[in-house]
Amino acid sequence: MAGFRTFLKSGHTPTLFAAFFYLTFSFVIWVMNGAMAPFISEEFNLTAAQKGLLLSIPIVAGAVMRFPLGLLAQYVGRKTATLVELALITLTMSYGYFFVQSYDDMLKMALLLGVAGASFGVAMSLGSGWYPPKYKGLAMGLVGAGNAGTAIAALLAPPLAQAYGWQTVYGFAALASIVPMLVVAFMAKEPPDRDQHAGMREHLACLLEKDGWVFSLIYVVTFGGFIGITTFLPTYYHDQFGVSKVQAGQLTMLAALMGAVVRIFGGWISDHWGGVNTLTVVLVVVSFALVGVGLSSHSVVLTTLLLIVCFAALGAGNGALFQLVPLRWPMSTAVAGSMIGEIGALGGGLVPAMMGQSKQHTDSFLSGFVIMAVFSVLMLALMRTMQVRWTRTWAEKGGRARTA
Repeated sequence: MAGFRTFLKSGHTPTLFAAFFYLTFSFVIWVMNGAMAPFISEEFNLTAAQKGLLLSIPIVAGAVMRFPLGLLAQYVGRKTATLVELALITLTMSYGYFFVQSYDDMLKMALLLGVAGASFGVAMSLGSGWYPPKYKGLAMGLVGAGNAGTAIAALLAPPLAQAYGWQTVYGFAALASIVPMLVVAFMAKEPPDRDQHAGMREHLACLLEKDGWVFSLIYVVTFGGFIGITTFLPTYYHDQFGVSKVQAGQLTMLAALMGAVVRIFGGWISDHWGGVNTLTVVLVVVSFALVGVGLSSHSVVLTTLLLIVCFAALGAGNGALFQLVPLRWPMSTAVAGSMIGEIGALGGGLVPAMMGQSKQHTDSFLSGFVIMAVFSVLMLALMRTMQVRWTRTWAEKGGRARTA
């Protein structure tokens, strides 16, 4: 407890909370279509492939928007960028409430939902910008726990959709967006590292470095897997096991919440044990758990238990990777984080579409889970190869922060 108090005193707690709250709300919005997918699918009589496409678009759109928002935040400030994005979210939800009438309109709405997915890199940099390197992992883990927004969406959106209609949920979200705006406006304070940001050339350099792409591909597993599977799970539970739409959301919430909570632990343990060591365990657990989920399609209980284990590992992996990012790019963390988050989310956007195609062409979701597991193993091998150089240049053994 004393150590946590020391951590809080080393930074700016109101900004940390504001960044967490902003990210939580953004994730609620980003996965809203996934949470209400059984209702939307029933409304428009969608095929498995159409469902997959509809759920993939917000993830891909959010990924594409991340890097520009992160770059903008370095120059206008992270707090200002946050408020601009929240205003855009309000407009998006209003569009969904007033104008969505067909499947084509839903595709447009799915594209607009991507604005909520752009928040990640900016929120992480805003919340952790006040904290010294040795506490970056914990700070980013706490902010990143805003992933819990996926669980909130899965828990609240289905019963609201059942009671008032799925389109009305967009209207509720538009009104609710006022709350995070006020929280950020009155609690957040721009971190002191704003005036120390690197130039354009340094920002873009991370796109041309091997480390940037290795981190991004690992993040395809940890974050891409998290957001992609979360978005797809209500549909999976409803179609595979025949549970009700509300129960599908509740089961999804169990896994998503585990991933969000354990993210904090992932950042904390990586500060002490090292991000590379943590990611090694994570990638092994994820690969075995995904294959197990694919093979347990006969049992909703076993599937849920394996998903909880899988999401715990994914959450820890997200925290571990973002413990490493500020160590590798200390002067351009927001932009590097946005770039890595962009590639990771792009990979996650493939998950619902891949699962939909798997079901439509093989009448089973197993091949989709196996493909993700194999990719996880490949990323483990790549990371273990690259970490030899990492620990000789910018990190201590195992991926800890250098003390000098």
